[in-house]
Amino acid sequence: MDTTVTTGTAESVWSGGSNNKPLGASYGKMMMWFFIVSDALTFSGFIAAYGFSRFKFADSWPIADEVFTHVPLVHGNYPMIYVAIMTFILIMSSVTMVLAVDAGHKMKKNSVIWYMFFTVIGGIIFLSSQAWEWATFIKGDFGAIETKGGRILQFVNADTGERAAIRDFATPLHEERIDHTNNKGVWFFGESALPSYSVNEVVTGFKADPNILVRVENINEDGHKIVLSREESLKRLAGSKYVVEGANLIHNEYGSRLFADFFFFITGFHGFHVFSGVLINIIIFFNVIIGTYERRGHYEMVEKVGLYWHFVDLVWVFVFTFFYLV
Repeated sequence: MDTTVTTGTAESVWSGGSNNKPLGASYGKMMMWFFIVSDALTFSGFIAAYGFSRFKFADSWPIADEVFTHVPLVHGNYPMIYVAIMTFILIMSSVTMVLAVDAGHKMKKNSVIWYMFFTVIGGIIFLSSQAWEWATFIKGDFGAIETKGGRILQFVNADTGERAAIRDFATPLHEERIDHTNNKGVWFFGESALPSYSVNEVVTGFKADPNILVRVENINEDGHKIVLSREESLKRLAGSKYVVEGANLIHNEYGSRLFADFFFFITGFHGFHVFSGVLINIIIFFNVIIGTYERRGHYEMVEKVGLYWHFVDLVWVFVFTFFYLV
């Protein structure tokens, strides 16, 4: 098949040169757009899979407002506040990137340096915040019981209706507990460490404290998790198997294990994109300082990396909307 295009009496082929630019874009920017479109399809698939899973388990899916309630150095219940701050910081870094691109078009080297610097700082703050959020999510705050059927039982205070931490009512029994590691002659199935309390200590403490009730994963018509009566709570605890603290790919104190799986995978995949973007921005930042693009006579490289950074920010807006808000 002939791929040449006849223009007047001359034939030319667009192969990254300056002629016949599709949509007036250079070869580099066109390739960046191809990458962005393909990556957008990948993220769309992940978010769609999350949506289908959540729809299937809508009656037992963890409530984001009850999971993401922490703010660094501040004690208390502040649903979604810190995630909103992270989102704002990332969006502002996209604003500084726009200003850097605009300054590049005007050949203002010093302005490009400062706006690129603020963009890098914004990305680093976001990554640090995400690392802290992961650590908090993994560590957990209250603890729960996992039954033999794989269901999660949380605990609430009957007087206040608020979550009750296992450490507040569990009764230490000073019983011998075996740490399941593969060097102690016990069948090893991946348990990383013993929880703070055993199932017996939690159940004994529960029986001794009449103000503690069990809350199951299921959600009622009002959008709240169902709290069982004292008698029903004792029946559910009879099937206790594990004490779960925090979340990982195997156990999840917040509810469905799929929730943790999607959280780690989707936010981790996006975090990898932000990390890559920060590294690229740092390289571009130093190239601007040493005058690489000034000598070329244009700052198109800043514009190309800006397209990637805006894409990363836009993806986070969708992740934030569908994972945290909806």
